[in-house]
Amino acid sequence: MTKELGRLAKWLRIFGFDTEYYTSTNLSSLLIAALRENRIILTRNSKIGRHAGLRILKIESDFLAEQLREIFKELNFPVEENKMFSRCIICNEALRPIEKEAVRLKVPEFVYNTNNKFVTCPNCARIYWQGTHWGNVKETIAKLSNC
Repeated sequence: MTKELGRLAKWLRIFGFDTEYYTSTNLSSLLIAALRENRIILTRNSKIGRHAGLRILKIESDFLAEQLREIFKELNFPVEENKMFSRCIICNEALRPIEKEAVRLKVPEFVYNTNNKFVTCPNCARIYWQGTHWGNVKETIAKLSNC
């Protein structure tokens, strides 16, 4: 995914999709990485033309909900609830369970007292739990499904 789609990259990670966010201006290295890793390039840049062996989807909309609809429609990607919140939204690593006691001093006391399941990113050590954002994401999915 090219640099102009950062918010979209975050949401794709929330949905559990392995999403690399590419910020370099070196187009050749992006194309090589996409080929090597068998990735689909999502871009708003109309200057990225067709290249043999690459799948490129030009995102037309400026709005997140419409961008997500474009992707799910064009690529036929299903949103699976069991994959939601399975990747770090910052660095894209797969999240791993962590014992509740291990996060006692790393999360707010209220969060610690009201949650029993926590996951962490093995790369950046960020800690996640099922908060109100879970319902917000489910609501977003429902809106996307109804359109």
